Amino acid sequence: MAAAGDGPWLDDAAGRLVRPFTVSNGRTRPTVALDLMSQVMATGTTPLGYLGPEHAQALDLCRAPLPVAELAAHLRLPVAVTKVLLSDLVDCGALTTKPPAAFHHDPTDRALLEAVLDGLRRQL
Repeated sequence: MAAAGDGPWLDDAAGRLVRPFTVSNGRTRPTVALDLMSQVMATGTTPLGYLGPEHAQALDLCRAPLPVAELAAHLRLPVAVTKVLLSDLVDCGALTTKPPAAFHHDPTDRALLEAVLDGLRRQL
């Protein structure tokens, strides 16, 4: 079993030991509008004050631009919780966001959606 402060609190047999919404202190709405495909990237600014281990893990993963959906998969957290964590990091200046690149195809194209789903499944 992982000790407190050693990244996400996971147990090999039981899974996550802390409920996902506990990570966001029960908050369900981010302060920043984020799309599933919005890109987030670390700014290099060190956040002031205490942030939880999931914040630190998200910040570490964002050294290169990542879409919100992929980051949620890496963190193994629901997208709603991930968006709250990311908005905390944007609010303190540690992350920057940019909207998803303009689509060259219809964003509801079945082939595109299946490719995204396949990518997410590979991450889990």
